[in-house]
Amino acid sequence: MSRLRFCANISWLFTELPELSQRIHSAASAGFRAVEVAWPYDSDLDELQRAQQATGVEVVLINTPLGDVKAGDLGLAAVPGREAEFRRGLDLALKYAKALDCRRIHLMAGRLPAGSHRAAVAKEMEAIFVQNLQYSADVLLQEGITGLIEPINTRITDPTYFLDSPHQAAAIVEKVGKPNMKLQMDVFHWQIMDGNLTQNIHKYLPLIGHIQIAQVPGRNEPDSAGELNYRYLFNLLETLGYQGYIGCEYKPLRSTNEGLGWLKDHWTLSQ
Repeated sequence: MSRLRFCANISWLFTELPELSQRIHSAASAGFRAVEVAWPYDSDLDELQRAQQATGVEVVLINTPLGDVKAGDLGLAAVPGREAEFRRGLDLALKYAKALDCRRIHLMAGRLPAGSHRAAVAKEMEAIFVQNLQYSADVLLQEGITGLIEPINTRITDPTYFLDSPHQAAAIVEKVGKPNMKLQMDVFHWQIMDGNLTQNIHKYLPLIGHIQIAQVPGRNEPDSAGELNYRYLFNLLETLGYQGYIGCEYKPLRSTNEGLGWLKDHWTLSQ
């Protein structure tokens, strides 16, 4: 039987339903025992708790707030001069995580300041990022929560995101030096920025606290047309003894349930 554990990212899946609480029920009906959600902050926390309790589904991951969306923020953990706002966002994320018994929070780095060049601001942003992550790790450790950082590709998804490669992210985790600060490996982003997935998984697995999946380049179901052989990758992770969750963060080509054949096949083959 497969030891890999999959969770539905309900910010991407089951979007046929408008409410996150409804999507939790749909994920449970589809066979998921766990979900992740990017930003739950516009949803009623009591409703989310009721859905979680009714289904028994575990909430395994949320992100810190984006910041000022109208101003173009995509997280604040590495953004100069926004430290106080980042800490307020961390407090809000912690409130939701504790209420939902969620044990992982993705601490979003954020974008380069408008008009700046990466090389010119990299040193300052990294210093702020490390400082904010060290603070966060200490706060989260008191609650038994793991902090995660995720490189996001700058070739397709977001050209101005600060954290953009697995090597950069791993070096920052090492500098933070806290046992509850880990890498979030989104295979989609890692493949676009660096490729070499087998070697990078071998190299960085001790630092990886969560994995997310989607096909490249379309970001659709893992078994859709694209560059990646997920049967091979799943076997590799299982062979290496990966114990964490694998988040299904992709854009379904049709309805969510119609696109879950790959997962049902995996469950069947693993029995």
